[in-house]
Amino acid sequence: MSRGGNCWDNAVIESFHSNLKSEEFQYVKFNSLRDHEVSERITNYLNYYNEERIQEKSGYLTPKKYGVLAA
Repeated sequence: MSRGGNCWDNAVIESFHSNLKSEEFQYVKFNSLRDHEVSERITNYLNYYNEERIQEKSGYLTPKKYGVLAA
């Protein structure tokens, strides 16, 4: 929950939503997809975002590979 008058509380989720819309739904009209298709696409994107996406802050490794090396 955001504190009143503090815009930085929502910055992380706003950034994620921006990535989701630009990377997953850029060329798709929302009303052309059925509910289960949208849900499936979001689930697949969350798996990609959390497990497979290469990140600069982790030395250009995926979170899975970084987790294995850090352990």
